[in-house]
Amino acid sequence: MPARKPLTRKSLATVLVVLAVLAWQHYGPGARPANVSAGRVAGDAVQTAYASRRSGVWLEAQGSVQRLLADDNEGSRHQRFILDTGHGLTVLVAHNIDLAGRVPLAVGDSVVLRGRYEWNERGGVIHWTHHDPQGRDAGGWIRIHATLYR
Repeated sequence: MPARKPLTRKSLATVLVVLAVLAWQHYGPGARPANVSAGRVAGDAVQTAYASRRSGVWLEAQGSVQRLLADDNEGSRHQRFILDTGHGLTVLVAHNIDLAGRVPLAVGDSVVLRGRYEWNERGGVIHWTHHDPQGRDAGGWIRIHATLYR
């Protein structure tokens, strides 16, 4: 049996760099929450909920910011924007900025989000894109530029 060579400093440094990169991908600011699997992000989720006129549905959606709207300051304040899902359907996103930070958005930005969908004839509304302050539900989030806002 051949003798094993000890790890060189270069080999050890390489292993540490690889581990650091993997840890950053898993736990860094752009990491997906642990309770959300990558396979569940689907552009069809909004289309399906809209076509079946469903409300109160938790879903994940992705698309691009088509238009920024003025904040809704009645009651809880909400940052609002129109998300183009890429399926011929747009949806209003109402993100509660009293419970979560404002998301730095620009027209054309690519967004992935989780929230609660409410049907209407104009495409629907997605809200609850923030944590649940009571901690009873996983809540929602918005991801843009590899940063997660909840």
